[in-house]
Amino acid sequence: MTFSMSDGGLKIHEFTKPSGELGGVFLRSDGANVVLVDDEGELALPSGAVAAVMQRFGGPLEASERVVDVGALTLDDGASLRHVRHLARYDVIAKDFLVYETSDAEALCALATTVAGALAHLGRAFKRSRGEPSSP
Repeated sequence: MTFSMSDGGLKIHEFTKPSGELGGVFLRSDGANVVLVDDEGELALPSGAVAAVMQRFGGPLEASERVVDVGALTLDDGASLRHVRHLARYDVIAKDFLVYETSDAEALCALATTVAGALAHLGRAFKRSRGEPSSP
């Protein structure tokens, strides 16, 4: 399956496949549902999954840290999720983070790879709970 940001999604994680090609994990919101999309297909996420994951793994975004905006996605509840890149003074390679912003709480920031893994796990569990077969 090929999916890109031009399809209305936000890339939240990128990885190298065993073949050496790059693969991506995307989120797409149609206004009512959030869907995780990767090379294996689409996984619908339960309502509130993004908020729950960001509350579990996220922390306050330090205002003095410089980040580069990569992309953004408006979620069904009016919140937004931004993909940002940060290069700390001691790092050689920039790290990707996701920033969850709502109008009534402090922004939360979490490592993108952690969020992608947690959302994939929730998506697979949600699929099983609805009686649909899931791939490993």
